[in-house]
Amino acid sequence: MEVAGIGCPTARRCASVQGMTSFCLFTTAIGSCALVWQGERIIAAQLPERDEDAARRRLGRRFPEGVEAEPPAFVRQAIDEVVALLAGEQRDLSHLPIDLSAMPEFNRRVYAVALSIPPGETLTYGEVAARIGEPGAARAVGVALGQNPIPIIVPCHRVLAAGGKTGGFSADGGVETKLKILTIEKARTSAEPSLFGNLPLEARRR
Repeated sequence: MEVAGIGCPTARRCASVQGMTSFCLFTTAIGSCALVWQGERIIAAQLPERDEDAARRRLGRRFPEGVEAEPPAFVRQAIDEVVALLAGEQRDLSHLPIDLSAMPEFNRRVYAVALSIPPGETLTYGEVAARIGEPGAARAVGVALGQNPIPIIVPCHRVLAAGGKTGGFSADGGVETKLKILTIEKARTSAEPSLFGNLPLEARRR
C-alpha cells in the first residue's frame, strides 16, 4: 500500500491503517466538515471553519499525528449520512461506529442521551441531567457537551438551555452554527411549537 509522507508521491494516504489517526474533509450544506478515525471507529468530527486551510490547521492542532486519507467504507457511509442530514433529510446517525472511550464516564452518559434525540427534537440541559440521574447537574451537562469530540453524529446541537434558549456551542461560528443546524432540522422545543421560523432572526440578533 502506498503511504503519503516521506518517499510517497501522493499528498494523501491511500487508505487507513489500523491504529493510525486519519482524517478527511468533505463538503456539506453548511460548509466543509471533517471526520477523524482510528481503525474502524470514528473518534472525532469537525464542523466548518472559515475555509479548508483553517480546517486543516485546527485538525493539526487537535490531532498532530493525523494524516489526511481516503475514507474507508464505514467513513464514507458516515459522510454520506452527515451530508444528507445537513441537506435536510431525516437521518438517525446513532448507529454509526464511534469511539468515546477517551472521554470521562459522566460525559459518555451525557452523550448517550444526546444520541437518543432524533432529528427535529430537542432536550434541555436540565432534562439531560435528569435522564442520567443527576438532577441539578445542568451546568455539568453543558460542560460535557462543550467537550463533545464528535458533533453532528453525537448531536449536542439538539440540547438547549431552559425556555428554548440556545445555550452555548463550541464549534466554529458558535451559536449561529448551532441555530443553522437546528433550522435545517426544523427543530421543536417544549417551549415553542417550532424553532424553524424564528431561528434566522435569533441568529441575527445574537
